[in-house]
Amino acid sequence: MPEKLIFGFYIFTLSIFVGYQIISKVPALLHTPLMSATNAISGISLVASLVVAGGKYGHLSTMLGTIAVASATINVVGGFLITDRMLKMFKKGPKS
Repeated sequence: MPEKLIFGFYIFTLSIFVGYQIISKVPALLHTPLMSATNAISGISLVASLVVAGGKYGHLSTMLGTIAVASATINVVGGFLITDRMLKMFKKGPKS
């Protein structure tokens, strides 16, 4: 068991590092399409977590599914707010 836990932690740490390196090198012009794709993935995970939370798989499964629903919902709403804010940056202001 400790070997699997250490290996999982190692993979998790590497994924954080690689994800940060990839996202930090994305040009500002591509952030909006990237956020749209991320919102789509979060929407899929939200549907899957609803299935797990609503299924009769046991108490632990329902509890973890509920936490996943809350987390995915926060992620989707936050992603749409950020995307909306980015799109407002590209709109032209009133003519002077």
